[in-house]
Amino acid sequence: MDKTQINEKADFLIKKSKKAGADNIDVVYVENTNIDVGCRLKKIEKLERSESNDLGLRFIKNKKQVIVSSNDLKEKNLEELVYKASKMVSAVPKDPYCSIASKKDIIKTIPNLKIFDNKEPSVKSLKNKVIEAEKAGLNVKGVTNSEGAEIGWNKSKIHLFNSNGLNVSYQSSSYSVYAVLIAGRGTSMEREYEYSSSIFEKDLTKTSIVGKKAGELAVKKLNPKKIKTSKIPVIFSPRVANSFLKHLSASINGNSITRGTSFLKKKLNKKIFSNEINIVDDPLKEKGLQSKPFDGEGLRTKKTQIVQNGQLKTWFLDLATAKQLKLKSTAHASRGISSPPTPSPTNLYFEPGHVSPENLIGNIKNGVYLTELMGSSVNLINGDYSRGGSGFMIDKGEITYPVNEITIADNLNEMFKKMILANDLEFKQGLNSPTMLIENMTVAG
Repeated sequence: MDKTQINEKADFLIKKSKKAGADNIDVVYVENTNIDVGCRLKKIEKLERSESNDLGLRFIKNKKQVIVSSNDLKEKNLEELVYKASKMVSAVPKDPYCSIASKKDIIKTIPNLKIFDNKEPSVKSLKNKVIEAEKAGLNVKGVTNSEGAEIGWNKSKIHLFNSNGLNVSYQSSSYSVYAVLIAGRGTSMEREYEYSSSIFEKDLTKTSIVGKKAGELAVKKLNPKKIKTSKIPVIFSPRVANSFLKHLSASINGNSITRGTSFLKKKLNKKIFSNEINIVDDPLKEKGLQSKPFDGEGLRTKKTQIVQNGQLKTWFLDLATAKQLKLKSTAHASRGISSPPTPSPTNLYFEPGHVSPENLIGNIKNGVYLTELMGSSVNLINGDYSRGGSGFMIDKGEITYPVNEITIADNLNEMFKKMILANDLEFKQGLNSPTMLIENMTVAG
């Protein structure tokens, strides 16, 4: 649909909802196009293209809210959608904090964040790229099999409206490719993966490099050894170090704070890391994979210092959690078609440290270099941390033989304080971290 048609449908829903008694209304409309191509052993096994047009209506009356959605956008169905919402709303409990963005708070102009590539790739080019990725991995000496490779392209258009005059939209697109290779035979097999994501095709890592790296990583993991339980330093490679941003963002999410279910609930404006740790959330980063000009409630997004010199500076808040905490929204609302707004991060990252990963590793006499985490036994109520993993032993400053079936344990309160970051930050996804050192962790074999 063109913009005029979308505007007409949103206007229709808002007017009908007002007539049905709604005090506040918002409408979200999302268009998605996806192309996915997958191969295994050099044969195309997956070729899918999907297109969708979905609309969600949030109907608020007497501090009660319901959300209804549909992909049938005919006028008769939209009328039924409003009717359904008006009947459902009386049956739900009151939510004194539900609201929509006010006229003075809604975004007025949309910045260009360079998050949309209007060139749609051909299926032929995607086939060639995905076969190239897997072929490069299979050519690595020691690689014996493949779980396949896949490449995808996505384009989306998001429109947001509300009864206070909000009418904004933006488009985004992205590429992603990954390959999973297997090395070894029989009971001595190891698997590994590599991936790349970008907004523009030219910024995607060459697919042959992605496949080759996946194969090389799998070969390096062959013939792992067990280790003795001990307290030693652990180096987290960037691909697993970013998991701490996931734990942090969940712990400073406004919903966790209002419910009192976070180990950080009393830590606002207090030091939770060392002085050297800084964490930023930047929804306005050009070409950022999670960049967006406005949040799920229509507020202008902004670059936010989450942790500054070790001190926690803010929560992730939407309008409802901000109201409950008597604070201002941080414009972190994320909105689905059939779900209410909820706070979430965008491009969240640790600012890089000042030491190279080589020097960080070189100063360790006996430790572990972690490349994979499995399972999750992380208690975000008290901070207890225990996860399975695999990686490599560090002996006298050198990465040596592979190790697997290990468990690392500590408490996030202490881990945050002991954290040291290297200078090798790369932006590969929404949550990004450089190499990380945490001293004195319990590592069980």
